[in-house]
Amino acid sequence: MTDSSKWFRSGNLLALHNTALVVIDAQQKLLPVIHEAERVHKRIQLMIRGCNVLSIPVVVTQQYPKGLGDTSNEVQMLLESSDIVAREDKTMFSCRSCDDAFASLQQRGIENLILVGIETHICVAQSAMDLMANGFETYVCVDAVGSRKTIDHDTALRRMENAGVVPTTVEAVLFEL
Repeated sequence: MTDSSKWFRSGNLLALHNTALVVIDAQQKLLPVIHEAERVHKRIQLMIRGCNVLSIPVVVTQQYPKGLGDTSNEVQMLLESSDIVAREDKTMFSCRSCDDAFASLQQRGIENLILVGIETHICVAQSAMDLMANGFETYVCVDAVGSRKTIDHDTALRRMENAGVVPTTVEAVLFEL
């Protein structure tokens, strides 16, 4: 039997000290039109609960809340216990307009971002690629993102993976951390 104390943890695995969660546009008016909305919403909530237990910082965005409503009540309640780095309203699809939030994460030594939210092919995909372009290793929980149409969701997941975004699941992330 080998001595496990001599083994190194892979740099491909997430670590508590340099990881944050980004909850993208989990809004009241958007959720009902998302394919498998209940599953997506529950997985987002589970990811937030896990991050709360693990003290992982969280950034929350809302796309044009005046028209699309606020973050869902269930998600908002869970976020009350979170280490919120920023809550950002945006009118650009990508989160890149939330520079103060991501600069704050970089100052905290955050290198890895876990993305959950909606819609996969618009705000999630554009955010993932822009965040990667700005130096973050980006992971998307495929079971905690959704779109109105499955073809948009599936195509966006393939496109993000081809661009270097790491696909994962909520359960995989939580056990890894």
